[in-house]
Amino acid sequence: MVNFKKLTEKAREVVDKRGGTGALKEDVEELGGIAKGKGSLKDKAKAAGDALKDPGAPGAERGSAHRAPRHENTPETRKPHRAK
Repeated sequence: MVNFKKLTEKAREVVDKRGGTGALKEDVEELGGIAKGKGSLKDKAKAAGDALKDPGAPGAERGSAHRAPRHENTPETRKPHRAK
C-alpha cells in the first residue's frame, strides 16, 4: 500500500530543495516556453535538461530575492488538515 504521507513529505522536500513553489512555477513556465519554441525535438530536450539543472527563472541565482522563501510551507505555517 502507498504511504501518501511519506510521499507528500518527499515531494515537499524536493520542492523546497529547488527553491520553493515560486521557483517551481518559474520552471514550469520556462519548460513551456522551450516546448512551444522553435527547434528540433532533440534541441528542445537538451534545452529542457539544461533548464532543470538551474531551478527557477532562466539565469536566476539560487536564493535570489524574487523566489519564495524556503520555509514557506513549514509545519508552523501550513493550514491545519481538515478531516472529511
